[in-house]
Order: sequence, then C-alpha cells, then structure tokens
Amino acid sequence: MSVGALQTLKGIIWGRCLLRAGSQSCKCRPSWHLRRHYVALPDDIKSLRAVLNPDISKIRNIGIMAHIDAGKTTTTERMLYYSGYTRALGDVDDGDTVTDFMAQERERGITIQSAAVTFDWKSHRINLIDTPGHVDFTLEVERALRVLDGAVAVFDSSAGVEAQTLTVWRQAEKHHIPCVCFLNKMDKPTADLNFSMESIRLKLKASPILLQIPIGSGKNFTGVVDLLTNQKLIWNLTSTRDDGRTFEAKPLGQSEDPELLEAAGEARAALIEQVADLDDEFAELLLTDFSDNFEAVPAKKLQEAVRRVTLARKGVPVLCGSSLKNKGVQPLLDAITAYLPAPNERHHDLVRWYKDDLCALAFKVLHDKQRGPLVFLRIYSGTLKAQTAVHSINRNSTERMSRLLVPFADQHVEIPSMSAGNIALTVGLKQTVTGDTIVSSKASAAAAARRAQSDGGTATKRGDHADIGIVLSGVEVPDPVFFCTIEPPTMAKQADLENALNCLQREDPSLKVRVDPDSGQTILCGMGELHIDIVHDRIRREYGIETHLGPLQVAYRETILQEASTADTLDRTIGDRRHFASVNLTVRPVDFASCEVAFTEELQVQIQPEIREAVENGVHSSYLQGPLLGYPVWGVSSLIHSVSVEPGTSPAMVSACVSRCMLKALRLAGGQVLEPVMSLEVTVGEEHLSSVLGDLAQRRGTVREIQSRHDNKVLLATVPLAEMMGYSTVLRTVTSGNATFSMELDAYEAMNPHDQSTLLKRMSGLM
Repeated sequence: MSVGALQTLKGIIWGRCLLRAGSQSCKCRPSWHLRRHYVALPDDIKSLRAVLNPDISKIRNIGIMAHIDAGKTTTTERMLYYSGYTRALGDVDDGDTVTDFMAQERERGITIQSAAVTFDWKSHRINLIDTPGHVDFTLEVERALRVLDGAVAVFDSSAGVEAQTLTVWRQAEKHHIPCVCFLNKMDKPTADLNFSMESIRLKLKASPILLQIPIGSGKNFTGVVDLLTNQKLIWNLTSTRDDGRTFEAKPLGQSEDPELLEAAGEARAALIEQVADLDDEFAELLLTDFSDNFEAVPAKKLQEAVRRVTLARKGVPVLCGSSLKNKGVQPLLDAITAYLPAPNERHHDLVRWYKDDLCALAFKVLHDKQRGPLVFLRIYSGTLKAQTAVHSINRNSTERMSRLLVPFADQHVEIPSMSAGNIALTVGLKQTVTGDTIVSSKASAAAAARRAQSDGGTATKRGDHADIGIVLSGVEVPDPVFFCTIEPPTMAKQADLENALNCLQREDPSLKVRVDPDSGQTILCGMGELHIDIVHDRIRREYGIETHLGPLQVAYRETILQEASTADTLDRTIGDRRHFASVNLTVRPVDFASCEVAFTEELQVQIQPEIREAVENGVHSSYLQGPLLGYPVWGVSSLIHSVSVEPGTSPAMVSACVSRCMLKALRLAGGQVLEPVMSLEVTVGEEHLSSVLGDLAQRRGTVREIQSRHDNKVLLATVPLAEMMGYSTVLRTVTSGNATFSMELDAYEAMNPHDQSTLLKRMSGLM
C-alpha cells in the first residue's frame, strides 16, 4: 500500500473513532487536523432508516419552546449535528437550518410552524418538535405540547423570562408537562445566571434546580461545572470552524481557581439541600446514610432524586451553555434522557381502555403537492402499520393509510410500522383534521367504550349511527384577533382561492375564513398582522394566486350590561302545513368569556331531544353576531323558561324563533363592545425611554412597570390592539432601531363610552 493511501486510511479510522468519542463526550482533546478529517467524511452521517426503535422506556417526546430569538432552532440544529444526523451546522441567519425549511422562515429568520425531527442519543430515541416563539403562532406551541411528554424551555440568559416565555410556560403547565430549562447565550457580555434564575423563580412561580454553573463569562465563557458529578466540562474551541463536538470532562481538583472551587462547592451544597426539601426519599437517604457528610452522596442518587422531582413537577432542572458557540448542548441532551419522562411514565387515563389496540391523536396536518395531506399522529397505544385502514371517531369515517413515515422536518423516510409512544407521519388520510382520535376500527372504539362504562367511566357518542368511542381531548384553538377581506385577481381565480384557503385552514385551525352575508366578500381572520401576512404570502408562492387584502381590522367582541327577559312567537303556514313555535327566555351577563345555554329544571325533563337541539342551535347562532356591530357575543348566559311547538313544525323554524327572541333580549340588555388589550414589553435604552412613553400615551396605553435590565429599561404596559398596528415601524423610528418589543393578548376589556361611540359612528359609516 502506498504512503498516501496509508495516510488516507489512517485519517478515515481516526475520523470514525472521533465520531464515537464525540457522541460519548470523550475526555480526550484531538487535534484540529483530526476534526477536519471527521467533517470531510460523508459516510458518517446517520440514516433515518437506522434510527433506534428501543423499548418505550427509552423514548423521549420533547418540545423546544421559548420567547422569540432565544435560540430554539439553533439549539435544535446542534442536537441534530451532535447526534450524527446532519453533515454541517446550520445557521438561522444563513437560512440553512433543518427545521426552518419554509421559504418565509428562511427569509425572516424566525420559526413560523412547528417542525418534527427524530434522532437517537445514547441508546434513546428522541422525537423533538421545534416550536415558534412568536405570539401569532401560539397554536403551533399548543398543539405540540398537547402530544408531548416533556419540554425544554430555552432562555436568553441576558434577558431571563420574557413575554412569550410566560405564554408557553402556561401552556406547558396546562398540559402538566415536566420541563428542563436551558440558559442559552452565556457568551453574551450581559449574560447573568443569578438574574435568570430569579426571573424563573418569580415570574414563572417555579423552583429552578441549578445543575451547572458557568466557567467564565461573556466571550470568556468556556464551559460549565457539573454540580452532580463535580466535573469541569470544557470546550476548547481553537477557531470559528471548530464544531464543539468534543470537549474535556475532568474532576474538579484543589489546583483549580479558588473562586471557582468555592462557587461550585456552595452551589452543590445548595443543590443537595434544595433536592432534599423537594424529595422525601432523598432526604431520608441523607439522614440515614450520609448524615456525617452530605457532600459524599453519590451522583447517581442525586440524579435519581432530581428525576423524581422533575417528573412530579416540583422543580425544574436548569443547565446553561451557548448553542451558537457550540457549548453545552451535549449535556442538555443527556439531561433530556435523564430527567424528562418516557411515554409510559405519563398517565393518559382514557388510553388504558384501548389496551393494546391502536389509539392515536392527529395533532397537525400539512399539504404536500406530491403526497397530498400529511397527518402527524401521536401514538398512545397499539401499533400503526402502513397500508391499513384506520377509523376516525370524530369524523365517524374509515380511511386507508397508504404510507407511514418517520418525520425529519421536510425530509421523511418510509417505514412499515411504528409502535406506541412515537410520533408518526401518515399519507392517505384525506378527511382527518387536527384533534381527531384515530383507532383501528369501529369495533375497537366500541370495545374501549364498554370497558370505560364497566369501570365507571363515561363514553362519548359520535356519528349518526350512535357509534360509541372514547375520544381524546383535542387541541384548543384560540379566537382570531384580526380580520380583513381577501379577493382574487379575477373571478376566474375564485375557486382556486377557495381551495387554497381550505387547505390552509386544515393546516392551521387558528386561521378562520368566512363570507360576509351582506357584501358576499371573503373574510380572512387570523392571530395577528404577521400571521395574515404569512398566509397572504403562502397563497402567492404555493398556490400561484396574487390576492388583494383589504384593510386590517380588529376582531372586537360584544357583551351585555344587564339581565333581560323576553318572549317571541313564530307562526307561519307554508303550503298546507302550519309551523308554530313560542319561546320565553332570559339573558344575563356572566364573568367568563364563553357563552352558555341552560333550561329550567321542569323544561329539562319535558323537552324532546330534537326540540332541545333546535333551541340550542338558535341560541348559539345568535351568539355569533351581536346586536351592536355584529361581532361575536361573549360572557352571556341564556336561560330557557318555556318552549311551545306545534306538531309538524320543522326544527329550522324553532331555531329561527329562538334566534329572533335572543336578538330582542340582547338589545334589551344593553350592548357593550369588548376590545382586545395586549400585554406589551419594550426593551429600550434609557435615552429613548421618554419617546417610547410619549408614543404609548397616544395609543391609550397604560404603563404597569418600568424595570432595569443591565443598561436598558424594560417597559411593561397594556395597550389596545387597535392602537398597535404598524407599531414595529414606529418604534424603530423613535429609537433609531435600538429597541425590541413583544406582546401577547392579555384580555378583552370593556371599551370606554367615548371610544365605543367613536367606533360605532365609524363602523356605521362603513356600513
């Protein structure tokens, strides 16, 4: 063998060794020359076909959630690279990351839709969903968290808890999801570990459990101290081309920096004390076996206790690093497998009645030009197989699934089957939508319902044939806050536009489309300016339709001021058939946002099911358009006192009578417009603070608090959404581009009489 060939062979062998060493957090420090050989080897990229399919206890279904620009996508990109599934490190600014594959995402540098990827790490299979951080795409976070078992909350360590962090954290709490926190961007000059920990404690009302402390600060941040094992993890990156795959792990010694030793000792003692307070089993172990020296407790016992605390949601482990600088991501992956739950450690009560039969939840739909609708399923029990028929309980329909795929952003690999605990991508389910419960057959659904009834549970009836099945709770879809008209370039394109809107609505349930009954115009309703702008752009790019959008308007709500009672009668003869209905009801304001309908106890017993349904339909239809401006009605309860119906009267006539009576009652009760009010957070330099405050005063804003964060001021305020259109441009102008802001819907509040009168005059002028 020639010398050149021998050197090449040695390079290949060393490169493969380095791959294994890197994935196992090797303590050695190979030369840059060896790393260069590793990067050049195409065969070292893992195939999705070889992804592990371990026991359910080795599966982790996790989401990455955070405020916008905290580093979620960058962190995901590093995870995929270090696990061996990508060839190079992608960058959000360069538009070449795996999970941000939409053209709009790459152009704007933000995540718009959640993306699922599957990879393995140290004998575990990780199904990860990277979620958006922008408030307009909160639904993407909601439906991801609905099907996940754990989450990684990423923080900008210089900012701590931010506005959207609160939103996604509340969503995780609603679904009882254990979390791990990652303090990212520790390389920033303003990174502050103590500030971030305190913000988690105060703003999220959580108990942060610090597992690492940083070594160095700002650009001198080189690694972390693992408080469980008392080890230093150091990333010695010698150039910008160094990918951070390898790092040193060595025990803390007496020769270390005295300040670092003292800080690590104090932090570990605090960690042991905190875990003992949260976990009785660990406290008992300390008192019985290590009462003389708490510091002698084995790292494994401490890790087991941290896991119990995390799963019980009594505390959240906190790690730190810098994803962009390739530091600290491997320990985060270790923490995901060590502390977050496996699917069989989460208790899904309804699923147990399906036993080993298939039970899955559809949580997302995408449209592919070649494959058609792609439906994401979380499998809770049983096995999903390609080329088989499945039954949707919600649709009461059976469809044949043609193909089954492992999701990897926009690149998928076909597989024959997938077991419980995993996330799958299916082809061929043309009727299934977000929130549908998927089972193997009607018989399976009925069997589960019988088991539930025998166990004292409740079964839900679906479909015209009274098919019985246990339906998993779906995905809560928020109400839109903006709307505008949308028109095709020509009437010849109207059908194409309707098809595009139908497809986009199926993908995105927070997008609503309706037709104005008076003008016949198509109305597009969304979660914000950016949301509607993205939809408009997608219609142009993906469907080739140059649509025109009308002025953006705020989606107000209406409520009533007082209780009112009324009665109404409808008496019509159509042909030789008489239709007669009479109703007596009362409406009253209530504190909660939704509307309800109830019947008196006497009527509850007497009323026939079909008449009851017709009455409820009439009440709910009147809630869709209020008496003032035609906006949906909120915060109203209707009590039906009596209903009289002549035999042979159609249900539609009963609904019409009730709807007319409801309109009279709502007008008698007095109308009130509710406007969406946003919670606003502006980070600005002190020199521009007065300009920002003056601008907010003109927007009917109310300042709640002004905080200090390093050299900046953080202004917290509430502002009506109607006053926030185009705010980003104005803020950029008054601060010379030296400010950032974020906002989320805070509440719907009653508009003051003067503003309501002005709105009524303006809207009546438009009408």
